Amino acid sequence: MISIGLVRAFESGLSGLSGMKITIKQVLPVSGGDINSCFRLDAGSAQFFLKLNQAGQYPDMFEKEFRGLEMLKKQKVAAVPEPLITGILDNKAWLITEWVEKGKPVSGFWDDFAIAIASLHYCSQENFGLKEDNYIGTIPQSNQYHAKWAGFFGEKRIHPLIKMAVDRNLMEKNDKVQAENLCNRLEEVFPEEKPALLHGDLWSGNFIVAKNGSPCIFDPAVYYGHREMDLAMTRLFGGFDNRFYSSYDRYYPLMTGWKKRVGICQLYPLMVHLILFGRSYLSAIKETLKPF
Repeated sequence: MISIGLVRAFESGLSGLSGMKITIKQVLPVSGGDINSCFRLDAGSAQFFLKLNQAGQYPDMFEKEFRGLEMLKKQKVAAVPEPLITGILDNKAWLITEWVEKGKPVSGFWDDFAIAIASLHYCSQENFGLKEDNYIGTIPQSNQYHAKWAGFFGEKRIHPLIKMAVDRNLMEKNDKVQAENLCNRLEEVFPEEKPALLHGDLWSGNFIVAKNGSPCIFDPAVYYGHREMDLAMTRLFGGFDNRFYSSYDRYYPLMTGWKKRVGICQLYPLMVHLILFGRSYLSAIKETLKPF
């Protein structure tokens, strides 16, 4: 249940932002994943999307997500819900964004989606990482800058999660050794590319078809990384049409050998899922680590 105090805090924040009085008439639960409680706020002719979680456990998670949405939106290459307000009250942390009404895909939807993601990946900077750390799911994600992708991927993505999994008895020490062997060979595995701005958690649950028929992305875990990370994530749980990949490759061709790197790129999200949801993801991780 959402308390009256929280509703009044939402109204106050939205009213201050819009410059007009906002009165929330209904709070309706909606589907929104396994991590947060999600709702639609109905305020007469206006609707908003609310995410709610425990502030004590994740005190700055929604602030990071707010800035991630702002960062994606600033690029003006893909539709992103407008982040509106975030706050904490009574140990509840919340994020309110624009409500995006669902629609049906227009002709060329997958081509447009591919071009949007490729255009995002063309956004670059000098180093891999980000000026601040953030989260992927509820797991803290370190984004300390590195000049080389191999160093960043090994030190800031694989090593921390392997340690966490071993400490929680989700993996064996032999898996850790194989992961370390992989990290030692990452410079051989990945060709050098400039850092690309990534959504960071690009699976089918983190986009919808908006009312105008175009793709809209949300729930980011942004950083500047190797662009094959986003593409490998899209392949992990399905939901992306083959036209997405063919259009992406026409607009921003992948480098030779990308198919051999898909499993290695998927290792990070698989580790995240292992830690968040349990050992059903372990066999896929072991299969990736087996050659090492």
